[in-house]
Parts: sequence; C-alpha cells; structure tokens
Amino acid sequence: MTNKYLSWTLFTLLLVILLVAASLLSLTIGEASISLTDIPSLLQQKESMEYFILTQIRLPRIVLAFAVGGALSLAGAILQGIFRNPLVEPYTLGISGGAALGVAFVIVLGFHLSIGMFMLPLAGFAGAMTTILIVGVLGFLRGGTDINKMLLIGVMISFVASSAMMFLMSITTSENLHGIVFWIMGSLDEPNKMLIQITLYSALAGLLISYLFARPLNALLLGQEKAAYLGINSKTTIRLLFLTASLLTGICVSVAGVIGFVGLVIPHLIRLVAGSDYRFLLIGSFLGGGLFLVLSDIVARTIISPNELPIGVITGIAGGILFIIVLNQSRNKKRHGI
Repeated sequence: MTNKYLSWTLFTLLLVILLVAASLLSLTIGEASISLTDIPSLLQQKESMEYFILTQIRLPRIVLAFAVGGALSLAGAILQGIFRNPLVEPYTLGISGGAALGVAFVIVLGFHLSIGMFMLPLAGFAGAMTTILIVGVLGFLRGGTDINKMLLIGVMISFVASSAMMFLMSITTSENLHGIVFWIMGSLDEPNKMLIQITLYSALAGLLISYLFARPLNALLLGQEKAAYLGINSKTTIRLLFLTASLLTGICVSVAGVIGFVGLVIPHLIRLVAGSDYRFLLIGSFLGGGLFLVLSDIVARTIISPNELPIGVITGIAGGILFIIVLNQSRNKKRHGI
C-alpha cells in the first residue's frame, strides 16, 4: 500500500511539473517570441506590447486551457465510473449537441449581434442544461436510476440536436454558417475574463466535490447492487455525480465550444498507467486533461502561424493517435504476459 501511495505521489508531481513546463512554454511561444528569462522584467513594463501579450492574451488562454481540459477530463472519469464503460465521454450524453444547437439558434436569429457576444455562452449553457434536464428526468423517472437508459437517451438527443443544427445551417447565411462551424470546432480565444474565472472556479469546485465521492466511485466499479452491500447509496451518488459531470461539461462547452477527445482519452490513459482507484484517478485525470489542452493550444497557435487552427482539430487528431498507440501497447504487454 505504501508503494502504491508513493507511486501516485510521484506521478502526480510529474504531472504538475509537466503542466508548469507546458505553461511556461506557452507563454514564450507564439507569433511574437518572448524569452523565458525576460518575462519577469517584461511584467514590470505595463506599457509595453509584450506585457499586453503575456497578461491579456497568453496567460488567460493558459488558465482557460487548464480549466477546460481539467474539467472535461474529470467529467469523463466520473461518467466512465458511473456507467462502468471506458468509452463514455462527456459528449456522449448529448450535452455538446444541446449546447451547439442553442448557439446555432442564437446565431441564426442574430441575437448575438443585438444583445452582445455574451449571448453565445449563455445560449450554449442553456442548450446544455436543457439536455441535462431531459436526460436526468427520463433516466431518473419514477425514482429509478437506469444508467443504460440515460446513455441511450443521451445518444438519441445528440442525433436529434445534430439534425436540427444541420437544418438551421442549411437555411442561414454563409456568414452565420461560418460562425456556427467555427464555434463547433472549439476555441480558447475568450476575451471575457469573468467567463474564464467562472470556468476555473467551476473546475476546481468540481474536483473538490468529486473527491468526496472517491470511495463510492470505487464501490460502483463493482456494480450498483454490490456497492449497496458496502453501504453506498448508489442512486444518490449517481445522481449527484451525473449532475456534477454534466454541469462541468455544460460550462466548458458554453465557453470554449466543442473540444472532443479530452474527456475520453485522458481518463483512459491515466487509468492504464496508474490503475482505476478514484482516489488518484480524479486528480490524475484533472491534471492530465489540463496538460493535454495546454499542449494542444500551443500546437494550434503555432503549427500554421500566424493563423490559428481550431483547438478541437488538434485534440481530435492528437488524442485519437495517442489513444490508439497506448491501447495497442497495452494489449501487446498483456499478450506477452508483461
């Protein structure tokens, strides 16, 4: 047991060190290159362009990348534990589809122009919450907790939302179409600091709340009935964790758009490396998701500089390739008895 805790501690420290290194790298790399050794002095020059770039552009992106990546990965780890399925991710329940439909509806009607750009995240959050409400009400109908039914409902809502969004895209102008597509592909270019703070505080609160359920999550891996024998109230635990994961996902999608693969790949990789114990899996997934999205943002900003790729493109490609490589290596080790 002592060796296990030591391994967890060392791996957590490694993730923290890599996250700090990636954040420092992100501060220095971009269209305007800034030396790491010059950053302390530049932060004193409040009238300089470098100060503006560091404090108003790059640092907020790093914070948002850490918060969104950590929250999505944490939500994925929670949902995979609830459904006992490593292929479940935050977007499986149709939350991204509902958010995207809400944003598309607002863009087509032009509300974001008359009311303001703050309307887009509000519309995305409203769409996500509507999906959560439908899945939750139908899944918890008559006091039950049918997780398979919830999963199927989420998938069907995702299909319905995608079809409705395609309908809206087919009848709108090319300018609105471009806005919808750009939002769907995800972006960390969020100028509103209040939204960034809300996302960060929500992610940290989600991590704290989920940690209160680390033991019940470990018990749920055995199934709801066996968890009940261990003194776990499965229904209450699943409902609270589902609400926590859904809210985290809804906030992230409304602020940063649809950023796929983070909630699927990162918890699975952490589980392969460090095991399925949720006492570590939660914090490992949170730090790993933040690290992955910070690195993805660096690639998105620099690979075709001075232009910028949507971050969802990078996470989809990098996450998919990384997942396949690690999964194949894991299977080869099992085949050879390693």
